[in-house]
Amino acid sequence: MADRKAIISWCFYDWANSAYPTIITTFVFGAYFTKAVAVTPESGTAAWGYTVGAAGLAVALLGPVLGAIADQGGRRKPWLSVFTAGGVLTTALLWFTLPDPAFIPWALILLALSSIAFEFGMVFYNAMLPDLVGPGRVGRVSGWGWGLGYAGGLACLVIALFGFVQTETPLFGVSTEAAGHVRAVTLLAAGWYALFALPLFLFTPDRTAVELGTLPAIRAGMAALLGTVRQIRDYREILWFLVARMFYADGLVTLFAVGGIYAAGTFGMGFGEVVQFGIALNVTAGLGAFAFAWLDDRIGAKPVIAVALFALIGLGGAALAATAKSTFWIVGMALGVFVGPAQAASRSLMARLAPVDMRTEMFGLYALSGKATAFLGPLTFGLVTDLFDSQRAGMATILVFLGVGLLLLLPVREPRS
Repeated sequence: MADRKAIISWCFYDWANSAYPTIITTFVFGAYFTKAVAVTPESGTAAWGYTVGAAGLAVALLGPVLGAIADQGGRRKPWLSVFTAGGVLTTALLWFTLPDPAFIPWALILLALSSIAFEFGMVFYNAMLPDLVGPGRVGRVSGWGWGLGYAGGLACLVIALFGFVQTETPLFGVSTEAAGHVRAVTLLAAGWYALFALPLFLFTPDRTAVELGTLPAIRAGMAALLGTVRQIRDYREILWFLVARMFYADGLVTLFAVGGIYAAGTFGMGFGEVVQFGIALNVTAGLGAFAFAWLDDRIGAKPVIAVALFALIGLGGAALAATAKSTFWIVGMALGVFVGPAQAASRSLMARLAPVDMRTEMFGLYALSGKATAFLGPLTFGLVTDLFDSQRAGMATILVFLGVGLLLLLPVREPRS
């Protein structure tokens, strides 16, 4: 098992790469693209959504393949280093996206490449976890990493907002001409990603390499993946878990994707208040991931996921029933506490279920389960909202996804630590 420095260094990769989804895809650059680069906000939003969806499809299709190949070769850090470097480079190149529709193709191509690099990196990063600690500590280390991820993303966001975007004197003398102060957040996110990923590569050990050349590893990996697909019924617990995760992950993705829209439309929150609400929600999610990490190892990952989903359904119902903004704030913060544990415990449960010699492949399938149907939640939300002309009706569909996921999770038997 790895020493404390190696484990902390592994956790800090979560702190490092969380700058990408927080700054690029969620809060800052996505808004800049739709408002300043695209012809109209509506066309920009559609193009952004199509690009993220296409990148997610590529991850879903290729993630298991890369994982199977890596399992045959043994080591994960070389793969992780390639995708980390690719993610850092493509994120930094977004700096050249000027506020002009002519830069739409440039921005979307880099968005797709950076998103794919980020997600592929997570396949190999997640697969390292079971090799670092014994089964009895997987839960707490996964939770620590997830909690650090929330904290890192928020820390980078605070610097981006108050150091570059919402200030009259941006850091380092960055000019506001051609939205330079907004575009500078891409360099901040890239630098943050690169700097804080370094400890993992310096101090966290990797598996021993297998004496197998590149082409033989590719052939062996493809054969292993095809064998897994043919014999998937032999991995009943993993299959049930991945199907369950498809549903509740869709619910969580939709919650984060449309939560701000719901807050703005139903409770009249302005952009600034929506950002504050999102920051607060991420804070409570990070605290929840830290707090439940110990419980994961004590009672198991499956009970933690089940408790979190049950609480999310109950609190989600309360949020839908809320009519006062203050009530919605209180319920929303409580809801956030259970989002982090549901995500962190899912990673630790996958680590416990996966066979030792197939962990990267299984985390590739884990990535597939999070991406293959990720469009269903937002699509259902949109259709139901349109059908009933009610955001509350649309948000209610999230509870259905969470409930189905919880029911499908119940038959899964978690190995004893």
